[in-house]
Amino acid sequence: MLRLFYSIAISLYIISGVHTTYAQEITGIVQNPKGNPIESATISIEGTTLKTSSDAWGKFTLAYNADKANLFIRAVGYQPLQKKLSKEDFSKQHTFALQEDNRNLEEVVVSGTMKEMSKLDSPVPVEVYTAKFFKANPTPSIFDALQNINGVRPQLNCNICNTGDIHINGLEGPYTMVLIDGMPIVSGLSTVYGLSGIPQALIERVEIVKGPASTLYGSEAVGGLINIITKKPNNAPVLSADVYGTSWGEVSTDVAAKFNVGKRAQSLFGANYFNYQNPIDNNSDNFTDVTLQNRISIFNKWNFDRKDNRVFSLAGRYVYEDRWGGEMDWSKAHRGSDEVYGESIYTSRWEFFGTYELPVKEKILFQFSANGHDQNSYYGDMPFMADQYIGFGQLNWFKTLGKHDLLTGLAYRYTYYNDDTGATVNASHTHLPALFVQDEITLHPQHKLLLGMRYDYNSIHGSIFTPRLNYKWNSIDKNNVLRLSIGNGYRVANVFTEDHSALTGSRKVVFEEDLKPETSWNGNINFVKKIPAGSSFIGLDATAFYTYFMNKIIADYDTNPNEIGFGNLNGHAISQGVSLNIDVVFANGLKILAGGTFLDVYSEEEGEKVNQLFTEKFSGTWNAGYTFKNLGLSVDYTGNVYGPMRLPLLSEWDPRNEYSPWWSIQNIQLTKSIGDKIEVYGGIKNLLNWTPNKGNPFIIARSHDPFDREDGSFDDVTGEPIVSPTNPYGLTFDPSYVYGPNQGIHAFLGLRYTY
Repeated sequence: MLRLFYSIAISLYIISGVHTTYAQEITGIVQNPKGNPIESATISIEGTTLKTSSDAWGKFTLAYNADKANLFIRAVGYQPLQKKLSKEDFSKQHTFALQEDNRNLEEVVVSGTMKEMSKLDSPVPVEVYTAKFFKANPTPSIFDALQNINGVRPQLNCNICNTGDIHINGLEGPYTMVLIDGMPIVSGLSTVYGLSGIPQALIERVEIVKGPASTLYGSEAVGGLINIITKKPNNAPVLSADVYGTSWGEVSTDVAAKFNVGKRAQSLFGANYFNYQNPIDNNSDNFTDVTLQNRISIFNKWNFDRKDNRVFSLAGRYVYEDRWGGEMDWSKAHRGSDEVYGESIYTSRWEFFGTYELPVKEKILFQFSANGHDQNSYYGDMPFMADQYIGFGQLNWFKTLGKHDLLTGLAYRYTYYNDDTGATVNASHTHLPALFVQDEITLHPQHKLLLGMRYDYNSIHGSIFTPRLNYKWNSIDKNNVLRLSIGNGYRVANVFTEDHSALTGSRKVVFEEDLKPETSWNGNINFVKKIPAGSSFIGLDATAFYTYFMNKIIADYDTNPNEIGFGNLNGHAISQGVSLNIDVVFANGLKILAGGTFLDVYSEEEGEKVNQLFTEKFSGTWNAGYTFKNLGLSVDYTGNVYGPMRLPLLSEWDPRNEYSPWWSIQNIQLTKSIGDKIEVYGGIKNLLNWTPNKGNPFIIARSHDPFDREDGSFDDVTGEPIVSPTNPYGLTFDPSYVYGPNQGIHAFLGLRYTY
């Protein structure tokens, strides 16, 4: 494989030429329909590798030496614009007005290759979801907002504290890397808690890459990555607010404001506050159905104007959360005691990150981040106290040589982690320097090849090498795009994120061996087709994927109901499937985005095939919206559907279903515009009133005896549960039988203000 990479790269370097110096300039201003400037629009010339971006005032300059140019202008949330210019037009100042567009097919993306480019031009398939997409189903956190994206599923891991992670194509949360503005902010401890409290008023878009991205982003990007792109201060409204409440008593508030400091600095400030303090027990197990939360998050981002439009931005976020779930009569006085069972978590988290473009002729970016996470929690009478600090720095050098767009990077990440469990005897200090190289080769306007490789040296696990290869073909009109990808991924285990139920107080963590890093090989085929149909439009996006894992780390729930065993698989694991997204925009304004994913995820050891826990065979999502323009009224109908998934049972007598049923969460929303600044919205969530207790005698095992005290229920010597009159199913207290939210049907009402 290495010889193939090197031979292809060397051959293409020899064949390719280097651009000459251009004397003429094309200048212009990019605006929206209201005449406001559009920053970071991408301007390129067909048939060349020349491109640039508009500045904060929408202005751009592009050097070009020819008799004519076919100009393409693209920006997030707008329809692409094509303009043919003659040599006489080059010296004129042009104004280009872009029309708004929600089809998400020509948007600018950065996650696949670490540089801005059109979604259709990217050799790596990237899915883009704008802020408008998430407004169709308002939620208090980005964790919940991802539920209507095909192939992405927020998975609850505990019936009591309601913590969770994000599954991509059936792979659990530890395989998903979450970035904020390209920075690896959310990882380790914060994978479980850090997805809450990102103010949605500040989100420009969310980019999702499915499949290994370890070549560029390193460990934790095996299953894919989610990159949350925040708004630039210049593009944000002066003031915006979004407040809503639900019939369960939840209140969520998002506020954002921008301001200028002098002539060269712009700042964007945002705050999110979520409060829910209404214990409800609709399934009658004496435990709260939904965790009570009190959370505040503050975000501040700065952009600084510099000479030659060089980049300099800084951002920071602080999150504090107090959440608890447990028996209905639990109070703060019971925290950490064995009188009344409750799970109480105090989370304090800070983040700081930024990007600085070096003042040199070459384009070199320095990206940096630091974050600290303090966890103070009790699961019943079992404490879990943990601290994590991460420092990250990365230099990216972008260089264009003829048909080659090169990216070379040096990265370093330091991680400090310590907790009070038996799994962590001493605090760990992990050093992770890395070097990566990427070459995007334009073989032809219709053909691109992407070669990449990364070398990491983990201070604990040693050297790790991850290569990748991507190929893209598109038709002349770009209505058909085919992508082929193959890549390697790796992941280093973090016990806390491996399985949160290890900390519920109900099971003991057992390590069968020293855990080795997982490695995987992934291949996928992606095909995108655009079908213009008069004033209507149809977009198809289909992908087939296959991942083969070595040394996979699997939690063993089955051997001992009192333990969770962690060890490397002595065999292999497979994740494979197909997915399809359909995007339809009708001439009358009706818009439908629907998708479905078929999954087959299993492990095989000593000839025995075992389906992965908490993994559905099929999932589907949809988002349908229509606007009555004469009334200023929009209707959004959103939902998802999931097929059966295998669930952990505690004994052969456990009466709960081994597989979940088919289930679906559906929502409807009405939005009324009042002038240009105000929107009032409301609707109903979970229209079918579905909850996971339906069809099951109970969800939480032995909820009446959370400290396992009843005499005759457990063996006096081994402590194992035994079948007895007081324990007829031979169970122990356990809240890990969870696959969906416990919140039934509820109404919501909100208001948005934008100035």
